[in-house]
Amino acid sequence: MPVSLNHTIVAARDKQASATFLADVLGLAPPTPYGPFAVVALDNDVSLDFIDEEEVHPRHYAFLVTEEEFDEIFGRIRARGLEFWADPFGNSPGEINTHDGGRGVYWHDPDGHSLEIITRPYGG
Repeated sequence: MPVSLNHTIVAARDKQASATFLADVLGLAPPTPYGPFAVVALDNDVSLDFIDEEEVHPRHYAFLVTEEEFDEIFGRIRARGLEFWADPFGNSPGEINTHDGGRGVYWHDPDGHSLEIITRPYGG
């Protein structure tokens, strides 16, 4: 059996609010409870399991999406009035990138996690 990622835990000040934010922006099913977690299921059998933490250390989460999904998600980012950048350091505000012949954009969730959607894997 090949090794594959099954889930990872995401710290949040309010697990339900953060999980709902991500699911809504990405156009995924609402989070489901599992023990102490609010679980966001992705389409590749991986889940992000949000848990309440007093102190959150922001991390980076990147999602590979189709061109059509990019348009839909980017539309939701803009409709919410979220700040977005073409780069992970926020040096290109209000822009998207076109690395490797695809498109990519970064934004933050309520806990400061850096979220990214890309249509092509980097280096691909």
